[in-house]
Amino acid sequence: MKKMYHYASVSKALNELNEKGFTYDFNIHEDEIIKNPSHHEIIHVYRYEGDSNPDDEAIVYGIKSQSGIKGVFVSGFSANSVSEAALVLIKLSIDEKNK
Repeated sequence: MKKMYHYASVSKALNELNEKGFTYDFNIHEDEIIKNPSHHEIIHVYRYEGDSNPDDEAIVYGIKSQSGIKGVFVSGFSANSVSEAALVLIKLSIDEKNK
């Protein structure tokens, strides 16, 4: 299983990933994840938990594609904020855990 990190804010997690070369924005190109989930590997998972409101929770994924592109995907943690790409990443996380 990939390590899960907790940071004070999503921006701190994004800054850390950026320093590690994860510069591509998969939120803009989420169709790449949806169409070819097996071409992507979750390298890092950062979880942000809001202090007062569960709707403030988020997950930041550090993802590497088979072509070598390293990028990020940010997803809300509440049920009403989960996109199709986020569901694919959740499934990838589960599949990688079960290997």
